This record gives sequence, C-alpha cells and structure tokens, in this order.
Amino acid sequence: MELIKEFKQSKIIKNVFIALIGTILLAISSKIKIPFYPVPMTMQTLVILLLGITLGWKLGLATVLLYLFEGIIGLPVFSGSPEKGIGLTYFTGPTMGYLIGFLFTVYFAGKFEFKGSLFKKFLQLIFSTSFIYLFGILWLGVLIGWGKPLFQLGVYPFLFAELFKILIVLFSLSKLKKIKSIFKITI
Repeated sequence: MELIKEFKQSKIIKNVFIALIGTILLAISSKIKIPFYPVPMTMQTLVILLLGITLGWKLGLATVLLYLFEGIIGLPVFSGSPEKGIGLTYFTGPTMGYLIGFLFTVYFAGKFEFKGSLFKKFLQLIFSTSFIYLFGILWLGVLIGWGKPLFQLGVYPFLFAELFKILIVLFSLSKLKKIKSIFKITI
C-alpha cells in the first residue's frame, strides 16, 4: 500500500515538474521575436502545439492553465509584459482572446492522434490552431467594436508566420511522438 502511495506522489511530482518546464518554455517562446512579414513572430503558438502533442491534452491543458495563472498573478511571462503591463491588467487587454485560445489549441493538439495522410495531419494542426484566432477575434470585437476590420487586425498579420510554425510541427510529428513515448508522459 505504501508503495502505491509513493508511486502516485512521484507521478504528481513528475507532472508538476513537467508543467513548470512547459511554462518556462512558453514564457521564453513569448519573448523571442523573429523578424517576419508583416509583423514579428513569436514562437508561442508553436510551443502550444508541441505541448499538446508531447504532453497530451490533460497535462498540456494543466501546463497552459499554470502559464496563464502565472501571467495573471503578475509574473512577466506574456509576450508584451512587462513593457505593456503585467498581471490581470495585461491579461484582459487585446491579447486575452488569443491567450484563452491557447487552452483550446493545446486540448485539440493533445486529443488528435495525428494518424493518416500528411494532409489530414495538416488539417488537424490548422483546426487546433484556429481556436487561438477565433477567440482572439471574438475578444477584439468585444474590446474595440464589431465595426472594425477584425480579420485584418487580428488574424491576417499572423497568417504566414502561423503557416510556417504549423509546417515545422507537421514535419516534426514523428519525432514528437517519440519524445512522448520516451518520457512516458501520462497524467
């Protein structure tokens, strides 16, 4: 009985450690700005997909929730923090919808098994990523008004960069599945 208790405790400790590492990767990826047209590219959405695929939907979701919590309590983990504010003030700004979309993206990236044709896998990655932009546009509409060109402001500037990141993930899927199996990540 004691052995089962220790096993459960070590599993929890392992998962907490993995989630913390994931939040660090997300924070670092939010600060990396790569020159890209028409706007600089961060690597957050790439890391969100990687977390979902390698950690699965449960631990991936827990990791992104922890990341969002860290940002809400004031840790400068978000892309524009601390320059554009920190904490709940930054979270409820123009990027809140995108940040909420991270939760859905990591969930679907973790749920899909990514089997079948390359085209099917590509569509699954696009579907997963689309929630970031769906919630981003919805929140922008609430924040700045529905009469504004929301697609041109909140999606169009990021399309080429997003396609680039999706292709990176697409051609890395077999390696990512190996990483998942090596670490036997479960929750």
